[in-house]
Amino acid sequence: MTGRISLLDRARLIPESRLLFFASSTTLCYKRLQPTTLPPLEETSPQTDYARQDEHFARALAVLQQAIQDHAFPGCALSILHRGKLVALKALGRFTYDPGSPAVQADTIFDLASVSKVVATTSMAMLLYERGQLDLEAPLVSLLPDFAGDDLRREQVTVRLLLAHSSGLPAYERLFERARTRQELLRAAFAMPLTADPGTRAEYSDIGFIILGELLARLADEPIDRFCQREVFGPMGMSQTGFCPPASSRTQIPPTVNDRTFRHRVVQGEVHDENASVMGGVAGHAGVFAPAADVALFAHAMLNGGRPILRPETVALFTRRQASPPGTSRALGWDTPSQPSQSGCRLSQTAFGHLGYTGTSLWIDPDLQLAVTLLTNRTWPDHSSQAIKQVRPRFHDAVVESLM
Repeated sequence: MTGRISLLDRARLIPESRLLFFASSTTLCYKRLQPTTLPPLEETSPQTDYARQDEHFARALAVLQQAIQDHAFPGCALSILHRGKLVALKALGRFTYDPGSPAVQADTIFDLASVSKVVATTSMAMLLYERGQLDLEAPLVSLLPDFAGDDLRREQVTVRLLLAHSSGLPAYERLFERARTRQELLRAAFAMPLTADPGTRAEYSDIGFIILGELLARLADEPIDRFCQREVFGPMGMSQTGFCPPASSRTQIPPTVNDRTFRHRVVQGEVHDENASVMGGVAGHAGVFAPAADVALFAHAMLNGGRPILRPETVALFTRRQASPPGTSRALGWDTPSQPSQSGCRLSQTAFGHLGYTGTSLWIDPDLQLAVTLLTNRTWPDHSSQAIKQVRPRFHDAVVESLM
């Protein structure tokens, strides 16, 4: 099976209501769109050649099959890009552990959770940086006065430190327990006390990306979901990707949790993260839904120097590991393999990627010309299983070994 991914063919795979949703979201934004020239989508899409994927990646698929049997997650979808070709696009398992639940399909859409931080938020930051609208060294208080406070250290927090997760902000706070609206939650995030001196400690921070997402929206004068639909997902051909899936398509998305404490319902087709839920499903730290094939299109663009939306030097800048603070594995928005790493031990020094709490991940290796997407709903039904932490490294190592 060899050829190129056609946007028209991809559109035929999705329900009409979903296609109309994303088309309508894009149409709403066209009145703001300045004339640009993009290369034909066919020139920037990967070739497909996965007729023998079961044979080529038997060991990697066996890792996932065993994980399903061990209840690490009920189902998954994956894509593997290698040397410009989509060499695997596969689904395993079911939506839940109920044997009567729907089977996951290759085009099943998942909640990307924190993979949203790179697919949407960091991509938006890269675009605004290229256009001269985002200064990485600008103090946050100069751009977002709401962040100012009595602690003078807050004046040292820059956009770069937010992207590099070294701002001194805490990793996570249950803001949804005291905020009932988007604005209330943002005010709580802006007022969050620092837990370290800026630039001295790397601590992965949802709070930092909630603030970053709001900053980018204000700089662009446009919500992050609309900006990314027009400027990122659309140009890349990611026709099934977006924030806030319509209610009509939610049953086609695997559920992530039976929430008995906050929403008191099964969370399916709506963002899993509670803070993002209070924000209406559109946030800098979570909220994007996508199938594995669309994430592969995004990864292909990153391997292709950002084409068709970014310059190679911008991609290189944002995906390069930061020199400080000492011991950090963080790039700008992205992560890089640490020791040990969820990416396994066989990716090269140039690799970059990101994880998502719901059991999603994306790892990209320019040296190997490889990108691996794994989408699961490991949080079903109650977040208790941590087995995916053992599954991911074994899966990624098996993929690389199969290619070697």
